[in-house]
Amino acid sequence: MLMAHPAVLTNLLEQYETLRSLQAEDGSPEVRRRMDDVAYTLCVATGTRDIDAALIAARHQLSGARAQDESLLTA
Repeated sequence: MLMAHPAVLTNLLEQYETLRSLQAEDGSPEVRRRMDDVAYTLCVATGTRDIDAALIAARHQLSGARAQDESLLTA
């Protein structure tokens, strides 16, 4: 299985947490749609089928990774 770069996972987790906070505050359809998009992307990036599993998998993958490692980005 391909694994997402740690910087991508970090960004997705940050977006999801921010959107979850916004959803709790105002619950607008626009925020909900964006949250669903980020959740879907997290599921694809982690090879999971639901957001809870995706969050666990992303955090697990990041636990041993250096989020600022750009070794795959430089050629």
